[in-house]
Amino acid sequence: MKRLLPFLALSSLLGAGLARADDPAPPPTVITSGHLDIKSTDDETTFIFTELVTVTGNNISMTSDRLEAVALRSADQKKKNPDQGALGEVGKFKRMLATGRVKIEQGDRVATCGRAEVLPNEEQVILTEKPMVRDGESTVTGDRIRLLRNERRAIVESGAEGPARVTLPPIKDLGFQKDQPAPKKEHTPEPTPRIQLKDPANPAAPAEPAKNP
Repeated sequence: MKRLLPFLALSSLLGAGLARADDPAPPPTVITSGHLDIKSTDDETTFIFTELVTVTGNNISMTSDRLEAVALRSADQKKKNPDQGALGEVGKFKRMLATGRVKIEQGDRVATCGRAEVLPNEEQVILTEKPMVRDGESTVTGDRIRLLRNERRAIVESGAEGPARVTLPPIKDLGFQKDQPAPKKEHTPEPTPRIQLKDPANPAAPAEPAKNP
């Protein structure tokens, strides 16, 4: 059995990675995977997680087949540790990319797709490759879905994967059933006409109305 490799320094991933300066300090994010490859340059460090990647953090969890995270090294860090190697201090995250059977859960919202790109500086997550977001009883699908932090907002675009589409709970029927007969109108009988009688002895005299029985 391959050993899982936890890495606790990625405290800015996903929801935590989109935190603002005035937000409370988010809890650390823990990532486990079957394999981890760390590459470093003078300006940034790249973490590549593969094989059963699992992420848990600030009210969010994610699973995928592969996760690549790029972190920048600040000028102060490079000045203090000019010769720091691959396991050097991690600064702000520039970009994170999860691919392969991606599933993101945050509260009652669940997102699935083939590719999820996290852009901390832009405070958004971009879902592509058959993306789907389920929020409560509503489901949204499309070609490309952008999730905007703290706005509970999703921007859905149509394309090769299909049109922008939302499925909502049933709406209460406000009309009549197809087989239900229309209501009958009430019939008001017309009054019986009164018969005019003439005096046979005096035909020229005006007729008198007969009394109704």
